[in-house]
Amino acid sequence: MFYQDRLDTPIGVLTLIADEDGALVRVNLPQSRKPPPDLGPVHEDRARLAPICAQFAAYFAGERFDFDLPTRPHGTPFQREVWEGLLDIGYGRTASYAELARSIGRPRAVRAVGAANGANPLSIIVPCHRVIGADGSLTGYGGGMEAKQWLLEHERRCMRAA
Repeated sequence: MFYQDRLDTPIGVLTLIADEDGALVRVNLPQSRKPPPDLGPVHEDRARLAPICAQFAAYFAGERFDFDLPTRPHGTPFQREVWEGLLDIGYGRTASYAELARSIGRPRAVRAVGAANGANPLSIIVPCHRVIGADGSLTGYGGGMEAKQWLLEHERRCMRAA
């Protein structure tokens, strides 16, 4: 069984979904072009997701630079390897797809790394928005380019203020 709550943020309303143990399994971005996988019945439960929502609210307020909550993303072993690599891209920093591929020991798998990055179910927590093109340009983001740009600028602003 899964539970959800919605959180109004500067990039739109996020839908946060947790399992019955309270582990976050999915962050649905407001502008996502790809429908999320069907998890079966999902019930509204504001109380169960309150700690998760609080951490997201603190992130968007510039008071939290990382997340400390249980997660349980569903993906292939390769996808999970890429998602772990994303966690090494520090707050306010960026890396190219090639740099990410090298960091996980798969320098020739740039396209596969890009696909795994795009399949990340825990956007923002697993910071796929920090991956950019080799030339420094912003590249695709499941939540839309405006959201990606906002997240990167937000993190840079907060780092300067800290």
